[in-house]
Parts: sequence; structure tokens; C-alpha cells
Amino acid sequence: MTVPEPPGRLTIDLSALADNYRALAKRAGPGRCAAVVKASAYGIGLDRAAPALWAAGARTFFVAHLGEGVAARGLLPEAGIYVLNGLEAGADPADYLAHRLKPAIGSLEELARWSELAARTGRRSPCALHLDTGMSRLGFSSLDALRAAMASHAQACGADLLMSHFVSSEAPGDPLNAIQIARFAEARAAFPHLPGSLANSSAIFLPERPIHDLARPGYALYGGNPTPGRENPMRPVVTLSVAVQQIRTIEPGATCGYNAQWTAKRPTRLATLLAGYADGLPRGAGATDDRPGAEVAIAGRRCPLVGRVSMDLTIADVTDLPEDTVRPGVRAEMFGATIPLDDFAARSGTIGYRLLTGLGPRYARRFLN
Repeated sequence: MTVPEPPGRLTIDLSALADNYRALAKRAGPGRCAAVVKASAYGIGLDRAAPALWAAGARTFFVAHLGEGVAARGLLPEAGIYVLNGLEAGADPADYLAHRLKPAIGSLEELARWSELAARTGRRSPCALHLDTGMSRLGFSSLDALRAAMASHAQACGADLLMSHFVSSEAPGDPLNAIQIARFAEARAAFPHLPGSLANSSAIFLPERPIHDLARPGYALYGGNPTPGRENPMRPVVTLSVAVQQIRTIEPGATCGYNAQWTAKRPTRLATLLAGYADGLPRGAGATDDRPGAEVAIAGRRCPLVGRVSMDLTIADVTDLPEDTVRPGVRAEMFGATIPLDDFAARSGTIGYRLLTGLGPRYARRFLN
């Protein structure tokens, strides 16, 4: 018996992913370019994304967790793989060593654990040193803290990279960018033998070009716009389309969706789409009486989502579309070539990162090479 295809479909263009990597790598030159593949490659599937990025030329990869590193190692036996979250509490450092993973060490306690492993095994295992230059999240809290830690553990830790993370690189005018660039430059001067990595996706496009030796884009690889407010230089990678289930007409004054948040102001045709917040769509994607919402594309034309998104269903106002273009089974593009990812996210009150990484398991995934 044939298993029916789910009504929601994700089309993932791996050739666009590869093109985006090559474009970013060219822009990052003469520095090298890594690829961030955490969160199952931003939701598109690590098993497909990692080999495609390797084929495009990526040789260094970043993940978030130890488990992600183990999975990436199974797909990329020759790659350099860094674990951004460092030595996880309770994890055995030997597990990182066994899979040739490089934790981003961000505290004296982590550095001591990593150095103790070197003493126990007689091997200096590579790692990154993570300096916090303004995020207040992970990393050594200051250059002085890093200097003090390295004074006692430099010989054993095996560090081969110095890294930090931008707070607001997507906003070129944010004064914190200059502060972080200066702090990282000071750290590089203190450890001149270590290659440096500071630039994420948006930082690759900053006029200061704070790329150093290794850029590490993530979101831009997957089609997100690294230059908000300007034209997206990246190709779209992910297209989400959902089938129409039913069409109905409501009269002026009638409402739709939970809690009657949207009211028709004219005779209105509504198309109910077969996906909802259980599939990763934001509950606030639909317009209410107080604010606009996201738009979707049906037959290449935009139409607004209205009312609160339900667990499994979403409603679109298709009044302005020709009647013969909207019928059950027709597909609505949530985001893709017609509706940019960042546009759908902003109109839904969220960010593209959240949309990509929250795509649910009920979608059929179709890969284009």
C-alpha cells in the first residue's frame, strides 16, 4: 500500500546551499571559510547538508553539542569539527577525543579538564579558546582571565584557534561591533600564534571585514539574509509549501480562528491550509484586527494569513485571487522563491533562524541536487 505524501512539503535545494558556501568563501578570502551545521544544519538535515558542504569545499565545521559532533564525524571522517558549547558539564572529555572533536573551551574549569585529559593520555588534543567580547554567554570573561588560565595550562591544552562571537553584526552601525573588533584584536596580539575566528554570517559583510583566519557562517548558508534591510545576497535554499484543504466564503462581520481575532470587512473567501504551529509555524503568523500578519503565495500571487494559527491548520484570505486558481490540493508557498524567508518571519513576529530550526517532522522533505 502506498503511503500518502504529507500535505506540507519542504523542498531543499542543495545546489543553492553549495553556491551560498562558495559565495561566502570567496568573500571571506584570503581567510578560510567554515560551515556551521548545528541544529541539524539549521533544520534542513545534517545528513544531506554536511556532505553537500564538503563537496562545495568546506573542510572545517562547527556544531553546538557533543552529540551533534559525533553525528557530524560519522558523515565527515576527514573534517575539522569544533563544538561551540565547549566541554559539556558531566561529559567525559575522552568522548571528544575519541571522535576527534575540538571543544571551544570557555572557562578555567573546562581548560583544566581538557589539560588533565592530555596528561592522562599523553596526547595534546586540539581545541579552540573562546573569549567573550560582549555576549556574556559563553567564553572566558576577559582577556586577563584567559591569560591567567593559559599561564598554567598552555603546554597541555593543544589550542589551535582563538574565537569569539558577535552580538549585533547584522546591524553595521551598532557601536558594539567596533568594541568587539578591538577586544578581539587585542586578544590576537596576546596570542599571535593562534589563528583567529570572529566573523559569523553578517560579519562577513561588515565594512571592517573582521574575518581574520576563519569565517564561520551559518544562517546565510541556508538562504537567510545576512544584510537585513538590503537585498539578500544568498540564494534561497528552503521552500515550504502547504496544500489547501477547503475554501469557504464568509460575510462582513464574521470572524475566523481561535478567539475571533480577525474580522472580515467585506465578503471574504478563505482557504484553509494543512499546517499549523505543530509543524513549526508561528502562532502569530496570521493577521488580527489590530495588526497585519504574514503573507503566502498561491499561483504566484501574495495573499495574507488571517486569524490565529491553529495546531494543524492556517487560514489565508484569497478574496483577491481568481477563483479558478484556488481549490483543494493547490499548494501555498509559505516561504521560498516568492516569499522570502526573512519576510515571512518578520511578518510573523519571529526570525528566520527560528523558522528553519523549528520545521516539524510532519513535512515531506524533497532534496534537489
